[in-house]
Amino acid sequence: MLKRNKKSRGPASLHLALPATSANLGPAFDAAALAMDLYITIDAKAATCLSISATGRDEGICQGMEDNLILNTYREILESQSEKVTPLTLRIKNEIPIGKGCGSSAAARLAGIALANHFGRLRWSDAQIIGEASRREHHPDNASACWMGGLTVARMSGEAEVQVVGIRPKGKWPLLLVIPEQALSTEEARRVLPAQYSRADAVANIQNSMLLLAAFTQGRRDLLAAALEDRIHQPYRAPLCPLLPCLQELTGKPGVLGVALSGAGPSVMVFLDPNFSTGKVRKLVAGHLERSRLSAELLLTSISLRGARHS
Repeated sequence: MLKRNKKSRGPASLHLALPATSANLGPAFDAAALAMDLYITIDAKAATCLSISATGRDEGICQGMEDNLILNTYREILESQSEKVTPLTLRIKNEIPIGKGCGSSAAARLAGIALANHFGRLRWSDAQIIGEASRREHHPDNASACWMGGLTVARMSGEAEVQVVGIRPKGKWPLLLVIPEQALSTEEARRVLPAQYSRADAVANIQNSMLLLAAFTQGRRDLLAAALEDRIHQPYRAPLCPLLPCLQELTGKPGVLGVALSGAGPSVMVFLDPNFSTGKVRKLVAGHLERSRLSAELLLTSISLRGARHS
């Protein structure tokens, strides 16, 4: 959780670090997400005029002044609370792929809310912060995992009220994030989903979601392949995310525990067996993609047990 610098006696500055997230975990559509060891870090100071500098991924988007999700959220929150909008100097270092299903919008919205909470002296609780971010995201999974870290299960219980349970996965869970060059908007990924599902599909997803929780809480890696099977969103998004069906072919191969779409896509999360060399599994994945004439960035990471924080 975010903590203020004990040495600070005022809202003059704030350092934030927020992790990337992977939501819609297999069958747990709009319900579960995990945090990853990839971060956006922000150093913010009160200033006489607004300025932004950025390094890392998508720096042009991060330092853009127009339609900046962090700044827009910051302003909107303070204006809604009838508080002064203090100009800020922001220094951003970003590791989170934007528009690739890695929770970049949730991290940006939470950053804006955290900045408003700090510089506006709002004294919002964690529940209020997650609830507001979830209301803006229209679902709570990414927001809760980004703020709390680890694995979270969340549901909306009101317009801005969220019930969240944090889970610390048992054992080590190395990950390989497979990131295509092209982005995919959440809106486009939502449009391909059907309005109704069969009872068989709904039951299968409920069963697999429960199995998925058991796999993480008990460290049962042997359950993961079956537990990640989904009938609600991944089959319909596969045509927009060709990496998914390609990489699902590797499930059960040495070192590959399971495969799932990351968020709404198009990135794909490959869960790796910690008893195998991650380098060798990475080569396996790279070779399979090459033979399938698909290209992507392969990024080794892991589940982050720490959520939004100050360091």
